[in-house]
Amino acid sequence: MTDHSASETGSILLPILAVLTGLAFFSAMDAVMKDLSIALGAYNAVLWRYAAGVLLVSLIYFSRRRKRPSRAAMRLYLIRGVLIAVMAFLFFWGLVRVPLAEGVALSFIAPLMALYLAAALLKERIGKNAIIASLLGIGGVVVIVLGKMGSEFGPEAQWGVAAILLSASAYAYNLVLQRQMALIAGPMEIAFFQNMIVSICLLLVAPFFAVVPAIGHWPALTGAAALAIVSLLLVTWGYARAEAQYLVSLEYSAFIWAAIFGWYFFGEALTWMTVAGTVLIVAGCLLVAWRRPKKAKTVEAAVA
Repeated sequence: MTDHSASETGSILLPILAVLTGLAFFSAMDAVMKDLSIALGAYNAVLWRYAAGVLLVSLIYFSRRRKRPSRAAMRLYLIRGVLIAVMAFLFFWGLVRVPLAEGVALSFIAPLMALYLAAALLKERIGKNAIIASLLGIGGVVVIVLGKMGSEFGPEAQWGVAAILLSASAYAYNLVLQRQMALIAGPMEIAFFQNMIVSICLLLVAPFFAVVPAIGHWPALTGAAALAIVSLLLVTWGYARAEAQYLVSLEYSAFIWAAIFGWYFFGEALTWMTVAGTVLIVAGCLLVAWRRPKKAKTVEAAVA
């Protein structure tokens, strides 16, 4: 029994480290993208970051032997690509209007939304723990919003909070898809099609909104694209080697990095109300993550 336990612990250690590292890279990308969104506007920052991402990932993807993606994989790529295009724009548009740590904290409501989304789409029964978790999550959002009202909470901040919560709704469905994608395709294939499809979606409205950035912005855009690709590769690698129930709670490490980057790069103070609200949201998400292990497998099978 002891040998089996030690073997199981060792088998998930590397996936856990990979996901933690990937989330750190993703948080750094958020900080770079917040700065670019302030300078270029959220749409142009997201559009040109994904354009740079297509170029970077294509250099690797087309230099290797590759097989044709399955029909199931392409279906997931299309759904996720459209979802991420909307999600990314809303998140970075909102992030311009609220501090980095608060924006990331509000996005933590996504795992709780994913629970109800799975219940609606997959006909899963919502248990008592899930209801308690939802109340904790809603309470956390309320605490963070009240903290904003105690300082400055003008129309811009209100719209920013609303945009991030809408982005979190899209991210909730993304969480339902993430593990399934990792099981049927490799990290590089996922990275290539995600960047390509999101770019195509954003280009549909380019004639109305796109502005070519000045040359001085391209190092940051390329750096943000590289950070996002490395993050995606690491997280996908981890999710392909350990069940989602062991990894989903690691998402909350992003708050630590967001607080550090927000303070260092933007001079954003971290309030006790934000910390308290985050604790409530994380507690609710952990309560969901530690429910019956069978649920993760049920979601994966049903999505296919």
